[in-house]
Amino acid sequence: MSGRLLEITQLSKRFGGVTALDQFEMTVNRGEILGLIGPNGSGKTTSFNVVTGIYAPSQGKILFDGQDITGFTPQQVYKAGVARTFQRSRLCLPLSILDNIMIGNYGRLSKGLWFNLINRRAFQAEFEEGFDQAQALIRTFSASLADRMFEPVGSLPMIERRRIEICRALISRPKLLLLDEPSAGMTHDETKQLMDDILDVRSRIADLSVVIIEHEMGVIERITDRCIVLNYGRKICEGTYGQISTDPEVQQAYLGAE
Repeated sequence: MSGRLLEITQLSKRFGGVTALDQFEMTVNRGEILGLIGPNGSGKTTSFNVVTGIYAPSQGKILFDGQDITGFTPQQVYKAGVARTFQRSRLCLPLSILDNIMIGNYGRLSKGLWFNLINRRAFQAEFEEGFDQAQALIRTFSASLADRMFEPVGSLPMIERRRIEICRALISRPKLLLLDEPSAGMTHDETKQLMDDILDVRSRIADLSVVIIEHEMGVIERITDRCIVLNYGRKICEGTYGQISTDPEVQQAYLGAE
């Protein structure tokens, strides 16, 4: 089995006369954490949206785990083994912690409404299995949250909501997790706690690959194995944080050098 999980080649996305991605290329290896950075509007989130089927590519090819997923719908990408979070919270605030996490598990639920109405024991068994999985997953992030599974998420602070969003993505047992600015709206201390959680989860789930979009360079330096820098939709640099942070083009485009 190849060490490469995701391979993107010559990927472009155009919106009318605006080119958001321009011949973008990226590989993600199994088990690594890859940082995707660049100025606002450089195409980072667009790349996530194309990979996950929210946008159809204008050009290029996406191979995931040896399968061509170019042009797949979001549902097909999810079933292939890719899960993501969004920069803006997509939680259903009136719903409970359990409900929000289990939304991410819909593709693995085997029974429909009529079956569940008629076969209550089978429904109860599937519910209990799902509850145990969701509780075990959230306990990895926060033991206190695991004891509050039926509490509405709208009453929780931002860091707990972010943890729930990541659990919602992880419960589908993805091979690739895409995190779009998970620290948005959080304090420095909360960000550090969440990054500790992500590193812990990566150590617990064998071969899980993570791509993280993040503006906080301390986060990128601390948790990534490798980085890719985008500017105006093009990849301008790739390497370790130490390598990209000293690159003159990156400094000019992103780190503020004159």
